[in-house]
Amino acid sequence: MFGLEPSKSAVKALKSFQDNGIKNIIELGAGLGRDTLFFAKNFINVVALDYSKESIKSITNKSKRLNLSDFIKTEVFDVREKFPFKDNSIDACYSHMLYCMALSNDDLENLNNEIFRILKPGGINIYTVRHVEDGDYKNGIHIGEDLYENDGFIVHFFSEDKVKKLSKGFKLIDIEKFEEGKFPRKLFIVKNRKI
Repeated sequence: MFGLEPSKSAVKALKSFQDNGIKNIIELGAGLGRDTLFFAKNFINVVALDYSKESIKSITNKSKRLNLSDFIKTEVFDVREKFPFKDNSIDACYSHMLYCMALSNDDLENLNNEIFRILKPGGINIYTVRHVEDGDYKNGIHIGEDLYENDGFIVHFFSEDKVKKLSKGFKLIDIEKFEEGKFPRKLFIVKNRKI
């Protein structure tokens, strides 16, 4: 759906990980693994989680084919559940457009709380979301909250205020606007550090 090249956010995130000496990350909502493979090729160990068995199978097969299995572990996982990691055990989390899936505000708060729980003190969470200046915002069927359905696909849109509210317990390092794709999708990349 999004091509084979790494996302712009993965390129930005890699720089943050390298600048902070981070070698081990959890990728939430890894999809077909374009960012997973990019991180692994740059010597970052990735635990790639996704709800879809097919996606996880695809990432596993690609990592074997590209001899990246030593850097990539995969697991089918629903981010609305409690994460299978110990408190204060993870260096960093990364997700590209996971937060703008069909997740309610409560789901997002729980997700953020779980990320906070598993991150080590000083750990980083980098995520992207489509924001309220995106062309699809307020188009299609309004599902509730900031959720809109277009062509059978539900997207949760974010204001800067919503991003700031979700940063509870974190130090908000940066919110940066960027665009991706032909439409283009208008996104924020958010960087939070666990206090």
